[in-house]
Amino acid sequence: MRCVILFPRALLYGGMKESQPQAEVTLEETRAEAFSMLLNYLYTGRASLSSAREEVLLDFLGLAHRYGLQPLEDSTSEFLRTILHTHNVCLVFDVASLYCLSALSAACCAFMDRRAPEVLASDGFLTLSKTALLTVLRRDSFAASEKEIFQALCHWSRQNGEGSATQDVMAAVRLPLMSLTEMLNVVRPSGLLNPDDLLDAIKTRSESRDMDLNYRGMLIPEENIATMKYGAQVVKGELKSALLDGDTQNYDLDHGFSRHPIEEDGRAGLQIKLGQASIINHIRILLWDRDSRSYSYYIEVSMDELDWVRVVDHSKYLCRSWQNLFFTPRVARYVRIVGTHNTVNKVFHLVAFECMFTHRSFTLEKGILVPNENVATIAACSSVIEGVSRSRNALLNGDTHNYDWDSGYTCHQLGSGAIVIQLAQPYTIGSLRLLLWDCDERSYSYYIEISTNQQQWTKVVDRTKVPCRSWQTLKFDKQPASFIRIVGTNNTANEVFHCVHFECPTQLDTEVKEGSLGQASPFESSSTSQNPRPMQPSCTHSLLPSQPSSSSSSTSSQPHL
Repeated sequence: MRCVILFPRALLYGGMKESQPQAEVTLEETRAEAFSMLLNYLYTGRASLSSAREEVLLDFLGLAHRYGLQPLEDSTSEFLRTILHTHNVCLVFDVASLYCLSALSAACCAFMDRRAPEVLASDGFLTLSKTALLTVLRRDSFAASEKEIFQALCHWSRQNGEGSATQDVMAAVRLPLMSLTEMLNVVRPSGLLNPDDLLDAIKTRSESRDMDLNYRGMLIPEENIATMKYGAQVVKGELKSALLDGDTQNYDLDHGFSRHPIEEDGRAGLQIKLGQASIINHIRILLWDRDSRSYSYYIEVSMDELDWVRVVDHSKYLCRSWQNLFFTPRVARYVRIVGTHNTVNKVFHLVAFECMFTHRSFTLEKGILVPNENVATIAACSSVIEGVSRSRNALLNGDTHNYDWDSGYTCHQLGSGAIVIQLAQPYTIGSLRLLLWDCDERSYSYYIEISTNQQQWTKVVDRTKVPCRSWQTLKFDKQPASFIRIVGTNNTANEVFHCVHFECPTQLDTEVKEGSLGQASPFESSSTSQNPRPMQPSCTHSLLPSQPSSSSSSTSSQPHL
């Protein structure tokens, strides 16, 4: 049906024929019902979307797009997103692609990804344009089997006429993912593909690693898919039931974890089978952390339990508590965590496992995460493992205001010991920031070393020959670190080195190379404005807490898990 509408002169102008008085404008392929809705919206500012038929809604969306009514276009698109189902999603996607409506297109793609087999079997699939069809099929997240995709494309080709279009869409079938039986008994008899294409696919399949094949997988962003809800299960390891139960609070020496013996050949491990092949790039695991022990491990993924690809390798690093791990997106059905070291015994213990796909941006250097926020915090599971303080981890609690002569700092005796911070996992860092105790005019000297295993240390900051006070912002060449050791070498007031706050990487915009002058340096402000200084007591004060707690000296008996 076409609509013939007489537009007033004020609406259409600009020299075109439609700007002439009493010009008649013909709207081709527009339903009168959709245009009536548009007129109602223009006069009242309202449109009843829920009562309109789907095909009318799509015409209405087209009119909103044609006349530049952006708020109406957005509202209609949002409503269509709420009523998507298997039978209309292809039609909506075609329209969204035509009008370049990215949000609506993305919603349609996500819907089709999760229901790919049903979409392939729907009548709407046969109406997709070639461009829209290729957009769908080229997605790694369109999680249907290649046999189902090929058979649906055969129907589409018969519906839309065989020819060059058929050749183009058939090229989207990932033939190497099909079994030899499927290629010979399903694809070959159709006559839609060149025999050379089949031979090439067979050759690729036989000569490639399984994990190098371009697999499709389910994509469920920002949601843990290693759950019973999504059909995941632990298929290898001891005490399997604890790993995926979601309980990250109730665990101790006897229960609440899964485990495996640590063996030199790496044959042991904890293995999770996901409910279906899925695209993942983020894993979180909770290492047993009821004492100060550390672990080393690596993680691999596979589609067939035979060919494994290592996505995380922390086998040379000491790690503890929660691990936030990122890697290049992979399609996987199986995930294997293999413990390689425990600082207490020969057993690897894991409390929780999560995996998902995340849109969060991240940077890796040689497989190690480069953090963009402070990871030396209690929330990030970092801890002070050496140093004296009234309260454990005072150095990492983020409080840079409440400190005085008796509390709010961590210290060590000059010439003996150090302040050592353990990060939860290795990070590639290139900057540090710390606050030296500054309630009087004293200055300090110090140096800083980093390590991945507490055995080999690399000096990254040397301020042993310059007087330093208050805030210290330090930059050095980026390198992996799990441990940071701060060693004081001088204090102009007494024989103790005091540090109030530590962070890495630095959270200031200004980055300053180490070795610059301390007190005179413009980037190391005296913290007068940040930290009101208490009156100095009249007696000599060494600034050692009267009741120190030292994480290096206060050890307890090790549990035997």
